[in-house]
Amino acid sequence: MLHEMPLIETIVAGLGLAFVLGMIAQRLGASPIVGYLLAGVAAGPFTPGFVADQGLAGELSELGVILLMFGVGLHFSLGDLLSVRAIALPGAIVQIAAATLFGMGLAWLLGWTMGAGLVFGLALSVASTVVLLRAMQERRLIETGRGRIAVGWLIVEDLAMVLALVLLPAFAGPLGGEPAASHGVGTDLGLGVPGILLVTIFKLCIFVVLMLVVGRRLIPWLLQLTAASGSRELFRLAVLAIALGVAFGAASLFGVSLALGAFFAGMIMSESDLSHRAAEDSLPLRDAFAVLFFVSVGMLFDPLSLIEDPLPILATLLIIVIGKSVVAFGLVRLFGHPTSTALTISVSLAQIGEFSFILATLGLNLKILPPEAKNLILAGAILSIVLNPFLFAWVDRWRQSQERSAPALPAEEAGEAAPGPTPDAPTHIPSGSVAIEDDVLRRTDLADHLVLVGYGRVGSKIARRLADAGRSFVVIEDADKRVARVRAAGFETVVGNAVKSEVLEAANVAGARDLVLAFPNSFEAVAMIAAAKAANPEIRVTARVHSGEQRERLIQAGAEMVVNGDEVTAQAIADHLLRPESDAPGARGPLLADDAPILPEPDAPDSPELTRPAEPLP
Repeated sequence: MLHEMPLIETIVAGLGLAFVLGMIAQRLGASPIVGYLLAGVAAGPFTPGFVADQGLAGELSELGVILLMFGVGLHFSLGDLLSVRAIALPGAIVQIAAATLFGMGLAWLLGWTMGAGLVFGLALSVASTVVLLRAMQERRLIETGRGRIAVGWLIVEDLAMVLALVLLPAFAGPLGGEPAASHGVGTDLGLGVPGILLVTIFKLCIFVVLMLVVGRRLIPWLLQLTAASGSRELFRLAVLAIALGVAFGAASLFGVSLALGAFFAGMIMSESDLSHRAAEDSLPLRDAFAVLFFVSVGMLFDPLSLIEDPLPILATLLIIVIGKSVVAFGLVRLFGHPTSTALTISVSLAQIGEFSFILATLGLNLKILPPEAKNLILAGAILSIVLNPFLFAWVDRWRQSQERSAPALPAEEAGEAAPGPTPDAPTHIPSGSVAIEDDVLRRTDLADHLVLVGYGRVGSKIARRLADAGRSFVVIEDADKRVARVRAAGFETVVGNAVKSEVLEAANVAGARDLVLAFPNSFEAVAMIAAAKAANPEIRVTARVHSGEQRERLIQAGAEMVVNGDEVTAQAIADHLLRPESDAPGARGPLLADDAPILPEPDAPDSPELTRPAEPLP
C-alpha cells in the first residue's frame, strides 16, 4: 500500500526521521542539521532497511531552496544588493577561480584529465544556498553588513554556475567528454559557443529587466488586491504562487536557477507594505522543505566511501573548508573589513551543496568526470555541512574572547551616531564597499536602567517616550539599518542578538531595573527572559505578543507585563465608541496618537489590562 503513495511515503519518512535524529543531535550539543543528514543516510539506498524515493526527495528539497531564497529576498532590496557589489562581484569570482585551481590540482594528482579537473574544481567552488542562509538566519545576520555581503557573494556564485551549466555541454568535446546532441538556443541558431554565451547573458538581462520593470508594479499590486479581499487563505496562496511561479518561470523561460528566480521575486515583493505578512505566512513551509533538502543530500551519500577513499576525501574536504575559507578571508580583509567579518563570511562559504551536485551530475552524463568524482563531491558536501555549525561556533567563541578583552567605552561615547574604526580594521574602506558595523561589543556603564530589545516600529516609539521622560536606557539591536537609526537618534546601543548571554551582559542586564522586549517573537523572547532572570531575578520584564497563547507562554517564562497588541487595539476602539458624546468629538485628539503613553512610569501602578491575568487564559 505504501509503495502506491511514494510522495507521502517520502515526506513522512523524511520529516519523521529528521525530527527524531535532529532532536538527538541537539541533545548531544550538535546542530540539528547533523541529524537531518543522518536521517537521509538512514533512508538512502546505501543503508539497510527503508529506502525513500530519491527523485521525489530531491524535487521536494528544491521547494525548500525556492522558499528559503524567497524569504531572503523579502528582507533584501536592490539597494542592499548594489551596496555590496564592490566586494561580492570580484570576491566571488576570485574565490571561484582559486577553488577551481585547487580542485584541478587534486584531480591532476589523482590522474584525471584537465577537463575533469575543471568541472571538479567548479563543483567545489560554490557554496550551498540552504546551508549559508540557515546559518545566517539562525544568527539573525541576514540584515547586517556581513549578511548582505554573504548573500551578494552567493548571488554572484549562482549566476556563475548558471553560466557554467549552460556552457558545459558546448565544451564537452574539448574537455574530454561526449558532445551533447544539442547545446541550446545559441547552437540551434548557428551561433556556436560565443552565441550560447551571448544568448544566456541576454536572457538573464531580460529576466532582470522584466522583474524590475513589470514585476515591481505587478507583484505589489497583486498582493494589495488579494489582501483587499479579506481572505488570509487567498493571501497565502498568492504569496506561494508568486514565489513558486516566478522561480519556475525563471528556470523554464530564461535559464535562471530556481533559487535566483525566487530571490528576485522576494526582493520585488519586499517593496510592498505587506512583505512582513508574506514572510510570516511562508515561514512554516520554508522550514519544513529546507529540512527535506538536508535529508535528500544524506540519501546520496555512501558511508563506505569514507573507508574506500579516505585520503582523496580528506583532500577534497580541506579544499572546501580550508582553501576556500583562506581565500575568502583574505579578500574580505583586503577590502578593509574587520577580522570578525572576514571570519564570518569565510566560514559561511566553507561548504558546498545543491549546485555542486547538479554540476557533478551533468559532468558525469557528459562523460567528463570519472565515476569516483561524484563520491568525492558528495562526501565533501556531507562532511563540510556537518562541520559548518562547529566552525560558526568557533567564530562565535573567538568573537566573545575579543569582546571580553575590548576596552569599555564611556556611556556618552557609546550612544554617538557612528563608531570609530575597530582595532583590526583599517581607517580607509575602498570606494563602493559597504561599511560594516563595529563587531566588538561595548559594555554599557549604565545601572538601574532599562534594556530595550528591538528598535522597530514599536521599539522606536518606546525609546522616544523613554527619552522624553528622562529614563536611562540602552537599546539592543542587530540589524544594520536599525542600528544606524538608533545611533542617529543619539541613543546608546549594544549591537547583537539579545538571545546571546554575552549581549545581555554587555547591556548590564544584571544591574538593570527593566527589560522591554519590543518584538513579537515569543520563542526568542522566552530564551531572553530566562537568561535575564538568571542574571537578575529582580528585573521586571515587559513584552509584546500577537496572541493569547503567546502571552501565556511569556507569563509562564517570567514576564511581569505582556502586551497583546490586538487586545489593546480592540479595547481602545471600544472605549472610543463607548465614550460619552461630550468627550468624543475632537477635544481629546486622535485615537492612539504618537504621543499617547506606551509604558507606565516606573513608579506608577501597573495597568490591569496589560499585566498577568488573575485567571487562566483560554
